[in-house]
Amino acid sequence: MKKTAAFLSLGCKVNSYETEAMRGMFESAGYDIVDFKERADVYVINTCTVTNIADRKSRQMLHQAKKRNPNAVIAAVGCYVQAAEEALLEDSAVDLVVGNNKKADIVTMVERCLIGNEKEELIVDMAKEQEYEALHVITTMEKTRAFIKIQDGCNRFCSYCIIPYVRGRVRSRDEEDILAEITRLADKGYKEIVLTGIHLSSYGTDRNKKGDHHEMQDSFEAMPLATLITRIGKIDGIKRIRLGSLEPRIITREFLEAIASVEQFCPHFHLSLQSGSDGVLRRMNRKYSAQEYYDRVVMIKEYFENPSFTTDVIVGFPGETQEEFEETKHFIQKVEFSHIHVFKYSKRAGTKAADMPNQIAEEIKNQRSNEIIILSEMMAKEYKQRFMGKIEKILMEEQMTLDGINYQVGHNERYLKIAVACEQDLSNQLINGKIIGTLNDEILLCEIIH
Repeated sequence: MKKTAAFLSLGCKVNSYETEAMRGMFESAGYDIVDFKERADVYVINTCTVTNIADRKSRQMLHQAKKRNPNAVIAAVGCYVQAAEEALLEDSAVDLVVGNNKKADIVTMVERCLIGNEKEELIVDMAKEQEYEALHVITTMEKTRAFIKIQDGCNRFCSYCIIPYVRGRVRSRDEEDILAEITRLADKGYKEIVLTGIHLSSYGTDRNKKGDHHEMQDSFEAMPLATLITRIGKIDGIKRIRLGSLEPRIITREFLEAIASVEQFCPHFHLSLQSGSDGVLRRMNRKYSAQEYYDRVVMIKEYFENPSFTTDVIVGFPGETQEEFEETKHFIQKVEFSHIHVFKYSKRAGTKAADMPNQIAEEIKNQRSNEIIILSEMMAKEYKQRFMGKIEKILMEEQMTLDGINYQVGHNERYLKIAVACEQDLSNQLINGKIIGTLNDEILLCEIIH
């Protein structure tokens, strides 16, 4: 009987990509893949440590897997492993501890655990690791869209963030390797590619700069990413190219001119903000001002019609005054984001912000978070209204039933979710749809234009 393996990815899209790659390795090794909620011989949990909540979730999922099958090999993999190695080595629920940049060895390590029945560990010092770990996906759980990891690590050292310590410094994937993987996925029918990384804007900045990471820390060179996008646009079958989170400073006229010339590029920009207050941005060790951020927004609008802007905002950062919070609120309204991911500041041991004075009370964080969420919902509704009566290109992705009516659902180029009432399965097809209303708060409604 074949051994079974189950997988769970926590956190970012980079983790999702790596989990898909590990799933493919186990399939190639002869394992049957089962749902994480089922009983399996092996459970692989790709962990996250970006917040305290992420740490707790990682621990919960590891223990949940062991409870499901006490005889299974439980493999803790990824960022939380790098941050909490000693605790996991002492945790009786965990059989295998594998850090970042060693995921390619996961099958071999699991097999050793199955044979030896002893706890194994494979951790590297991410501060010294300088090579990109080559992982590849064969297929993904999504049938129309594929996330492609092109870069790992971060040199930014924002004062609140633990990620540079657990992911290491910037390491870029070979361009030809990226293009080969995307070509294989296009041949399998994938139409949309999303480029992702731990710090996507740093892609290519490590080339010819080996050794001195401090010199690299503030360098930005947008053209390696722009060149990659241009080359992906020439791959047969790829209809859409999206980007993950970007730093505002990568936005230059040269960069915008290059990507605007790529027909498949989707004008959906996730520009990381974190705060609209210059004082908070300085304490966060972000490398831009609110005005510099806004200048990039204005510049993007010169090259793309009605682009979608999404972002991340942290509320309750140490020392954030009510006046600074109001500055953030005002700035958010000025930009007119289509969606905001709101995070309450989470103290991370080992970061500079954890030792900063004037830590904010949880009730204030909750209040400020709620205010930004309300603003975000209002702006999202206003942004959707701009599309009423317009004809949009929609890549259909899934089917759903609501109040007895069958709908086909997908996204337009600006990542708005759009549905059409239709019995026919339109998955992975591009359609033209005229926006005629809303299905609910999240989904616009269209009719097909032939």
